[in-house]
Amino acid sequence: MRTSSNPAFRNLPVGSAAGAPYAGYDQPGYGAPQTATGADDRPMTVDDVVMKTGASIGTALLTGVITAIWARSEIVAGGSSGAVFGVMIVALLAGLGLALYISFKQKASAGLTLAYSAVEGVFLGAITGIFELMVPGVALQAILGTALVFITMLTVYKTGAVKVTPKLRKWVIGAAAAAFGLIVVNLLLSFVGIDLGVRGGGPLGIIIGLVFIGIAAFMLLLDFDMADGMIRAGMPQKWAWFAAFGLMTTLVWLYFEMIRLLWLLQSE
Repeated sequence: MRTSSNPAFRNLPVGSAAGAPYAGYDQPGYGAPQTATGADDRPMTVDDVVMKTGASIGTALLTGVITAIWARSEIVAGGSSGAVFGVMIVALLAGLGLALYISFKQKASAGLTLAYSAVEGVFLGAITGIFELMVPGVALQAILGTALVFITMLTVYKTGAVKVTPKLRKWVIGAAAAAFGLIVVNLLLSFVGIDLGVRGGGPLGIIIGLVFIGIAAFMLLLDFDMADGMIRAGMPQKWAWFAAFGLMTTLVWLYFEMIRLLWLLQSE
């Protein structure tokens, strides 16, 4: 059975495009296999995943650009970033809530995936607007950097330059869990005035940022592998939205770490 560092791709439901369980996704606890009932249940294809992922990225870009422009004008006009930070926190919490709901309820939904992409676009757009004021041009650099990592890892996966083996999967899952654990611990300690320095602007913070980008890049490999497995297993085309959601969660983290690292390097 395949596993992924991305929680969106874990415990995929049992189903069938032709009355048989999906190969590789026969975890217990999800009831009887589903059967094809119409056009919506035709097997998903690479084109389905590409189109759904493209729509999700486009939605995030749209809301992100609008929010970034608003954030810049709000700070410049009012001299305060309070409203921007408020919007950023609300979007962060909304995105987290949607991500948890989609992941644990196993919802393959265009509406939910696009809603997640929209609120994450708002979150990243608010951050981008703030960073762009401090380091002009950093937003475009972060977008290009994220796109370059995505294309590079997709090429690496498609050419087989790096094979997604059980050992690699285990290492990436462990690294991702450690990274998120470090982020949470550092956040909690910051509330009581303790700074570990892992997210600061010093050498340690920059090194940690590079490591996190590397982990996110390898998470993309696992996400590509899981989407490929879903296609080969003949899952209904609606699950392409779920694959798109999984890829978006990784891209959101990758972009966040990218723009943060670029800001740190150039502000230094």
